[in-house]
Amino acid sequence: MSDSLIQIGRSSPGSLPRQPRPDWLRIRLSTPRRYREVNELVEGLSLNTVCQEARCPNIYECWGEHGTATFMILGDICTRRCGFCAVTSGRPRPGVDEDEPSHVAQAVAKMGLRHAVITSVDRDDLADGGATHFARVIEAIHRRTPNTAVEILTPDFRGVPEALELVLGAAPEVFSHNMETVPRLYRTARPGSRYERSLGLLESAASRRDSGDFSGRLKTGIMVGLGESAHEVRETLRDIRDTGVEILTIGQYLQPTSTHLPVDRWVHPDEFESYRDFALELGYSHCESGPLVRSSYHAHEHVAAAG
Repeated sequence: MSDSLIQIGRSSPGSLPRQPRPDWLRIRLSTPRRYREVNELVEGLSLNTVCQEARCPNIYECWGEHGTATFMILGDICTRRCGFCAVTSGRPRPGVDEDEPSHVAQAVAKMGLRHAVITSVDRDDLADGGATHFARVIEAIHRRTPNTAVEILTPDFRGVPEALELVLGAAPEVFSHNMETVPRLYRTARPGSRYERSLGLLESAASRRDSGDFSGRLKTGIMVGLGESAHEVRETLRDIRDTGVEILTIGQYLQPTSTHLPVDRWVHPDEFESYRDFALELGYSHCESGPLVRSSYHAHEHVAAAG
């Protein structure tokens, strides 16, 4: 494929956003050799990536320019049906892929990653929500490449305390759980999830960090453009900071298909900058805020910038 400019966030015919897409939501498409190498490696090891499943707009940059990918474990079928997410919802295949931890570790080693990001679908069908599998993946990467920092982006594990203990016990360098949106929009955007439960998970992780049981960093992310007000965004940032989270990402919501929630508005880069400034005033160590920002976008730089 030759290089070309595209506008992202394009909906299917008959379901176009009410406002035209702005110029700042343009990316350059290309498939250089490095991109093809990452794609072949992922396919060869039968791995899932959130880059593909969530239709991330940064896949060409991350795979092609940086040779990085965010691995999605525990299958490709999610037990929840969030209104913003492109990952397939339904009934997952029973159990887990026992070879997945070694395959992910092998991919991390072959890609030469110094910072690996691991996320997953929700697996409410599993007693621990998949926490044991997360721990095995973290441990497999650390055994294979001890100098690789592992960042995990987990579901809420339905608030089961033992699940958090399992994943933090495996000593990831970064623990992340996304808040996604403001509390008023949870019922619409995140059915099956609760704002207070997600806040509680982050607060529990911070408590373990502060007590010395966990030495990693804490991170979360939200989207804007779903219908929230600027006041709601700022109040949500306050709530999150009060839990003890250090690293924050803020990005534009992009409607993946015509069956997903529509984009309410395109948030201007200046507004993203104002949210970043506000977050730093609240005491976050680092805030990545911009139209194309996603949780794992430049993830290794987030930790470095946080000091």
